[in-house]
Amino acid sequence: MRVLLSSVLLVMLVLGAEISPALAGKNSRAPEFSAVSAAIAEILQSSERLPLPLERIRPALTAHYVKDGGAIYWVGTGRMTPFIQRLADAADDGLNPEDYPLDALIQLRDAVEPDDPDTAAAAELFYSAFFVNYAADLKIGRVTPQKVDPRLFRNRKSIDVLRMLTELKKQREPAKFLSVFESRNPHYRALKKMLVLYRAMAEDGSWPVISTGANIAPGGTDPRVPEIRKLLMMTGDHTGGGGGNNYDTATVEAMKRFQARHGLEAKGLIGKQTIMALNVPPAERARQIMLNMERWRWMPENLGDHHLMVNLAAFELQEVENSAIIERMNVVVGAVATQTPEFSDELEYVDINPTWTVPYSIASKEMLPKLKQNPFAYAADFDVFMNGQLVSWGSIDWNAYGPGKFPFTFRQHPGPKNALGKVKFMLPNPHNIYLHDTPSKDKFLQTTRAFSHGCIRLSRPMDFAYRIVGEIAGWQKKKIDQTFASGKTTRVPLPAHIPVHLIYATAFEGVNGIEFRPDVYGRDRKLYSALFGKPSS
Repeated sequence: MRVLLSSVLLVMLVLGAEISPALAGKNSRAPEFSAVSAAIAEILQSSERLPLPLERIRPALTAHYVKDGGAIYWVGTGRMTPFIQRLADAADDGLNPEDYPLDALIQLRDAVEPDDPDTAAAAELFYSAFFVNYAADLKIGRVTPQKVDPRLFRNRKSIDVLRMLTELKKQREPAKFLSVFESRNPHYRALKKMLVLYRAMAEDGSWPVISTGANIAPGGTDPRVPEIRKLLMMTGDHTGGGGGNNYDTATVEAMKRFQARHGLEAKGLIGKQTIMALNVPPAERARQIMLNMERWRWMPENLGDHHLMVNLAAFELQEVENSAIIERMNVVVGAVATQTPEFSDELEYVDINPTWTVPYSIASKEMLPKLKQNPFAYAADFDVFMNGQLVSWGSIDWNAYGPGKFPFTFRQHPGPKNALGKVKFMLPNPHNIYLHDTPSKDKFLQTTRAFSHGCIRLSRPMDFAYRIVGEIAGWQKKKIDQTFASGKTTRVPLPAHIPVHLIYATAFEGVNGIEFRPDVYGRDRKLYSALFGKPSS
């Protein structure tokens, strides 16, 4: 047995092996149950450290096979080959087949002989171990979020390995049982369907490449138009018709649909950004979908019957009730240098006519230089506190302070200049991120809206306030209007907290169908590197 566990074959299992198409097994012959069970017990009860796939779930394997007398599920049952096939088809699940040692599993299967319980025991244990591994990849994801990016504040989910093994013996078909571990979230399901389409287009190999050149305006002519029209038909944006080099009305409307689906200005003008989006091959889009499937595996299974979702990559907030989107609006999120993190929390209260407590970094790095030039630069709109005590602006020698030596807090008065506008929606969290109004409305005119210091600015905050304070907190519109008009800071607690999910989805099913967004924060690139070992670009 010791020789078996240290064999080259098991090293291959630990390190991985290349995929082989040889999936068909020799036969299903196996030693008697009692002999295999005894060999399994010998392996698991040994004082030696086992190969990693077994060692990391050794307690569960021991509980199942030794203490509970678990049935031999794989050896001699004909189930190994369907399981191998599911691993070979891992790309259909948004996973990487190269992550699983198919050749080694095939060799383990084929090494089983009726007179050799040791090889049968090794095969049984490794198949169970890799079943658990694949099920975990489907259910909770391949990687730990914060190891990919420190701005991903998702709690790593867990699985009950012993229960998984116990339930396994009740299932006749392991490949079908694996589907139980996939997310039931409709966003994940939509991505899986999208993946099938883009993998098919990638395999077809006929995706045209559009050459760069001058902008193409609606009504113009250009020799690239036929290839663009062909591509738009492949993506489903163009239903057919038209021809030649004329950038006709039907093709313009199809281009507008394509641009809207890719987060571009949807006016039909074909410029550099549109050409770049057109030239992203379907294989790359398929990988982008796979990345976003991984993100949904990190998410809670239950998002809440009534919840808010902010897609940072799409610059959009959605309010969802009973699976229906009842509100959507554009938002401004953190700039690349001050990215909004991903996390889930709950909306607990609303501040009408809020004050704004300036973050330390803004106060010490952006406001202090101006105060050194003019000690009263902010006196009209802000109070200043030193070590928590209100002090006067004129009493401070600002030249004596700097970042690292800055015991001051600035708080802006409510009013038309307030950075948070007229209303703030609070989900208390350690990241100091919340939703709010803003006096700077011009940023909402941009297609890419990453401009804030991290918090989320709403394009229609008053509509949202009437919805949340009126319908959720139960305030009459007259009372809300009077509170806004008073100019006084008023806190409105919500009787039921609303789950809020800040996500980064660069591929998703939207109002325009299959939608993609640029990787504005570079998080796709980091996740791709973690999953596939190299950057996607």
